[in-house]
Amino acid sequence: MTESEKNVANLSINTIRTLTIDSVERAQHGHPGMPMGAAPMAYSLWKHVMNMNPKNPDWFNRDRFVLSAGHGSMLQYCLLHLAGYDLPLEELKNFRQLGSKTAGHPEFGVTPGVEVTTGPLGQGIPACVGLALAERHLAATYNREGYPIVDHYTYTICGDGDLMEGISYEAASLAGHLKLGRLIVLYDSNDISLDGELALSFSEDIKQRFESCHWQYLYVEDGNDVEGIKQAILEAKAEKDRPTIIEIKTKIGYGAPTIEGKSDAHSDPIGIEEIKRAKAFYKWNYEEDFYVPEGVYEDFRSIQENGSKKEEQWNELFRQYEQAHPELAVELKRVIAGELPENWDEDLPVYKEGNTLATRASASEVQQALANHFPELVGGSADLNASTKTRLQAFADLTEQDYAGRNISFGVREFAMGAIANGMARHYLKPFVSTFFVFSDYLRPAIRLSALMGLPVTYVFTHDSVAVGQDGPTHQPVEHLASFRAMPNITVVRPADANETKEAWKIAVAQKDRPTILVLGRQNVPTLKATEEKGQIGVAKGAYVISEAKEAPQGILIAAGSEVHLALKAQDALAAEGIFVNVVSMPSWDLFDKQTEEYKESVLPSSLQARLSIEMGSKVGWKEYTGCKGAVMSIDSFGVSGPGEQVIEQFGFTVENVVKNFKGLL
Repeated sequence: MTESEKNVANLSINTIRTLTIDSVERAQHGHPGMPMGAAPMAYSLWKHVMNMNPKNPDWFNRDRFVLSAGHGSMLQYCLLHLAGYDLPLEELKNFRQLGSKTAGHPEFGVTPGVEVTTGPLGQGIPACVGLALAERHLAATYNREGYPIVDHYTYTICGDGDLMEGISYEAASLAGHLKLGRLIVLYDSNDISLDGELALSFSEDIKQRFESCHWQYLYVEDGNDVEGIKQAILEAKAEKDRPTIIEIKTKIGYGAPTIEGKSDAHSDPIGIEEIKRAKAFYKWNYEEDFYVPEGVYEDFRSIQENGSKKEEQWNELFRQYEQAHPELAVELKRVIAGELPENWDEDLPVYKEGNTLATRASASEVQQALANHFPELVGGSADLNASTKTRLQAFADLTEQDYAGRNISFGVREFAMGAIANGMARHYLKPFVSTFFVFSDYLRPAIRLSALMGLPVTYVFTHDSVAVGQDGPTHQPVEHLASFRAMPNITVVRPADANETKEAWKIAVAQKDRPTILVLGRQNVPTLKATEEKGQIGVAKGAYVISEAKEAPQGILIAAGSEVHLALKAQDALAAEGIFVNVVSMPSWDLFDKQTEEYKESVLPSSLQARLSIEMGSKVGWKEYTGCKGAVMSIDSFGVSGPGEQVIEQFGFTVENVVKNFKGLL
């Protein structure tokens, strides 16, 4: 770099720093230290390396950037503003204010240019693994000789806290195993955590750790060395078979003499006097707050110019690709748009009354059929394919030798699996991931981010109740249904039989703006008479009358999953005693809650107050549907080890007990 270029770069970097401290000061809230120290590495990446078009943030072939250290959100907001994204200076002044585009942590869908929501430390790294994995898969699927339609990199800036979180190791291990060379992590290594010096809690050799995971490790001694950082990133790009982590030594709160290099710089405004001292250190000769020198906008203008040129070149390449490979082009455009394929639900399995099949098994059959229509349906399990039955039998494994495969072996890495799926979903795929329902605890934070971002990830959770039996209480979910039903913006479906399971999968693949949890059983259940016809509409509405009383009903039995069969048997037993009830199958509370009041009344008439819900899980939430005069059959303790049928009986889920409990309501 010439001396003039160094001066311009320094001015731009200090603009990021001063905008950060001004924004945090005005908000009286935020994390200024990280952006102050990491501004040079971010500038070097954005200015000199990344391909993006601020005028079209959704350009397909852009490089992806994720701020894993999401507490330093002002770093990204400043970059977005200066680079010309639709984020005016006024939004920086409204940092962390209600309704602004500059939320406390980066949020996808709120701020133009933010790829994924970050903030919960550690999750940005696996999201980037998902982005990089999807890029390689789409490239292997759609690129043809002379037409590198899918050809970009994924970058993230992480901090010490990210690397302390266990999920970062899970994700790094898989990324190295899969040789994701287009994944590059810039590690803001400042030796400080919130509570004090990093040495209080962390003393790993990062180089050895990542090299043991088959990563390339690079090191930059001076966090202000823009040219050195640039060269390190270019060296990382040249490595095709290994992801790269670049450790860059920085000083948190750089330039603020009282707090530089101390945990005091991590969060909260630094104060007017310290701002003055910092700006003096930066040789910042502008008195006005939120000032951006004209030369800085000019410096960043090259990002827009290069981005527009790159996109136009790509558009021309894609036009040629459409002529050379029209069918592939049409399919890729559909996948990018998130549209359903034509006739996608025509050849799904048909299930007739009397067939006996576990819902995990029928879900597998439906999934196999859907996979033939959805090339974007890609995923796997946490080392449990034999049990969750989610392997796509007609398709190859996705490996370091074949990124076009569609079965991903995530290994026993549940949390990373969920967070990687979020990245895949942000890159146009329809990922599915699977494990036992009880182990959903391991990936719950990733599911929450799926819901928060509105990503159509499908979570296939099997072994749904104490019916698991002899594996014992460690493997028997109890509170899990209630907890996920309480989570906003997520569809939870617990189907009763094969036909309801088919409808559940149809709901999952049609989703565009929320994840779906399929809660499936291990034990065999019969296919019910009414579900083939009624289930086609009823499951999508969340609940429906699966069996009407033979005479005027005196009440309602409400059930989900395998317990619907129990409710139907109890209906017959009650009828034999002259007591008539409707049976309602209720696979999805959230879908039912979205229906009209008229529909809800048709399923749960207000005139029928004697209502009994039947589900082998927590009672929390069921009173919403049984009403104050109804009752709930539930399990509110941990399970026990023993044969499944005996465990079910011990917890009182028998016809006799259902009859007894309902008669007690009359």
